[in-house]
Amino acid sequence: MAVSLINFAAEAAGGINPADLSIVSLVSHADPVVKGVLILLVFFSIWCWTVMVEKFVGMSKANAAIGRLEDKLETGTLEDMINYTDDKKHPLALVIDAGNAEWREGLGEHAHEALHEVRDRIEHAMRLELSNEIRRLNKGLPFLATVGSAAPFIGLFGTVWGIMNTFTSIGANRDTSLATVAPGIAEALIATGIGLAAAIPAIMAYNKLSTDMGRYSGRLGTAVGLYSGRLAKRFAPGSKAG
Repeated sequence: MAVSLINFAAEAAGGINPADLSIVSLVSHADPVVKGVLILLVFFSIWCWTVMVEKFVGMSKANAAIGRLEDKLETGTLEDMINYTDDKKHPLALVIDAGNAEWREGLGEHAHEALHEVRDRIEHAMRLELSNEIRRLNKGLPFLATVGSAAPFIGLFGTVWGIMNTFTSIGANRDTSLATVAPGIAEALIATGIGLAAAIPAIMAYNKLSTDMGRYSGRLGTAVGLYSGRLAKRFAPGSKAG
């Protein structure tokens, strides 16, 4: 009898049946503002996971490509490097192509340039293409950082709003029983939980990808310096271009 009265009171108030506190029930009876917050956070979470998968796959391919380039620098001849193309068609090959193109375009000037001038021109061209490669890999990372820092606060806003409505309802109905208060607070707290669920993977992925990007950029910068130096020495004034 008592349970029936509680259920009837909850239905009359348009609230949740206290006997049914499932996640689906709590979300379906949540305030429209709280529902909007939940939808936004779920959208952010899906988008973050899409970005994370894409970035981790991209970094895996980039690390494989820089490994192949380092092997070529260590074991290949300069003639091999001048004709270098990545077997996997990775954009990293464009960095080498930029250095080779700069050397070819300046063939008539090599005899009048000092060694460091030849190297600087080649390295500058390669680093311009390198910056394009880094920008390509960095695309999407700011979004992960934004979600990682903002999602908990967005979820907290939904929680505060939901709890505020719960206490307003308590004051209007003058009923402070746990059975009346718990459902409203529970549905409000879901927003904080979803916010944390979106933020934690995003910030962890951002930190991991940022670290990997730093290492990749360092390895690529070293490869650029090594290649431009070897190419400049090989085709320095007075040497025979082969």
